[in-house]
Amino acid sequence: MRGRALLLLLALAPAGLGQDAEETVPQGQFREQVNVDRVLLDLRIVDAKGAPILGLGPDDLRVEVDGAATRVESLRWISGTTPYAEGLTPEQAWANGVEAAPAGRMLVFFFQKDLDPSRSAGLLRMKTEAIKLLASLKAEDRVAVASFDTRLRLWTDFTTDRKRLRHIIERRMLFDQEPRELLPNRPSMLADYDYRAALDAATPEQGFIVLAKALHSVPGTKSLAFFGWGLGRSSGGGVSMVPEYGRARQALVDARVVVFSLDLTNADYHTMQVGLETLAADTGGFYAKTHDFPNLAMARLESALQGYYALSFVKPALPRGRHDVAVDVVGGKGSVLISATYVD
Repeated sequence: MRGRALLLLLALAPAGLGQDAEETVPQGQFREQVNVDRVLLDLRIVDAKGAPILGLGPDDLRVEVDGAATRVESLRWISGTTPYAEGLTPEQAWANGVEAAPAGRMLVFFFQKDLDPSRSAGLLRMKTEAIKLLASLKAEDRVAVASFDTRLRLWTDFTTDRKRLRHIIERRMLFDQEPRELLPNRPSMLADYDYRAALDAATPEQGFIVLAKALHSVPGTKSLAFFGWGLGRSSGGGVSMVPEYGRARQALVDARVVVFSLDLTNADYHTMQVGLETLAADTGGFYAKTHDFPNLAMARLESALQGYYALSFVKPALPRGRHDVAVDVVGGKGSVLISATYVD
């Protein structure tokens, strides 16, 4: 069972029960068993410069679900290079119904292409920054590349081939009309990638839905660097999110994809940034401008990729549905980045 709001159903044996799972119960007697649902959420806790704050424990957080306080059961730091989902060994992952993830981090570069001068200059600038980031990644880190202009285009599945990735970002993504034949790697998103839906995706929100569905079967948390200029629809001097946004957001959360919105627009403020800010906040990432100090935005992304916390608490007895989660650091020392809902 996957999703950012991952529900681990743990059967708790009664006190005094032995370790023999085959122990028989005399006829006419019943053994009491209590099933406790736990919610597991990914979150990042960072300082004013965006660097992760390490060494925190359960007592350092306040958690509320739908406005009511709930007790934090555990808080574990998961290094970005931890080779298994949730930091578990393959045996532990199997026991909890979580597929073991491969070594290394999973990162998607998603470029929103536009020929408008206020955006194309930022695209050229940030593709250079993306290539610099490639050089800083560890050998086992895997990167996929996608773009959106009039539709979604997937340029490569997850790969560790840095030379190929650089060529795609430097030239093919900008000058080729179509991606070449995609070859699956391990892990791969291609088994669930809907080529027809990608061709029909008329908005970036629809493109996110296609990507998220493809990423859902890839184990572990995924980071998506969205080099974009805007989401939503501009009207009447403001921006409203399109109907597909809700589906896109939930699909990304279910696939455990954190979106970091890196704004390509050459402006201190523009109306379309609202959509970028919303997507980052809704998935547990951050929004950053890149027109003045792109290196600072990328340094902040590198810090975020260092790892995350896995937060566990007992699911409150609430009606099934969507629940809002508020998380704060005791004493206010740090900002929390989290997809602040779960669905049961």
